Amino acid sequence: MTDFKTAQEAFWAGEFGSQYINRNPTDFELAGRLALFAKIIGRTTHVRSVIELGANIGNNLRVLAQLLPGAALAAVEINQDAADVLRQWGRAEVHHDSILDFRTDQCYDLSLVSGVLIHMNPEVLPLVYDLLHRLSSRYICLVEYYNPSPVEIPYRGHTGKLFKRDFAGEMLDRFSDLRLLDYGFIYHRDNNFPLDDLTWFLLEKG
Repeated sequence: MTDFKTAQEAFWAGEFGSQYINRNPTDFELAGRLALFAKIIGRTTHVRSVIELGANIGNNLRVLAQLLPGAALAAVEINQDAADVLRQWGRAEVHHDSILDFRTDQCYDLSLVSGVLIHMNPEVLPLVYDLLHRLSSRYICLVEYYNPSPVEIPYRGHTGKLFKRDFAGEMLDRFSDLRLLDYGFIYHRDNNFPLDDLTWFLLEKG
């Protein structure tokens, strides 16, 4: 895969993305993810299929497999090395593809994106919003950095690679059939389950 639509795609498909998969989560981080998704899934009913866009090596899907042991899991991942690791796990259907190029007629009870929208070129966000909406038969979950207005911040010595904004608000404005079901914030100094100052939003199709 060499034909990328944005510089951000090439960045994550290349060496930086491959090195990123070596930052294995600690047991404490996995516990935090489990607590986070237990809270999110606890606000849903009858989720039997999940697709994650930009799943990397599948850390979120691995905790979701514990919470939803009977659910069918799918992933879209642009980095070949990460997709290979996720495929070796054997629990999810893995699509080595760009989010911007991914096509399927299948719908899932829950479409998920976590720490991915912040790394997308802002100009292509409407395409990603449309895909998240199209893939979901009921729920959409966003776990990202939040800012009330769009802002770019440096990312590990790189520019143009991390953007904060109100992703959920933009989706609610874009799709009249969506409603905000729940949301929350995870603080990096949480006493029990710290994560990286993440804000999550659970949207439901009505």
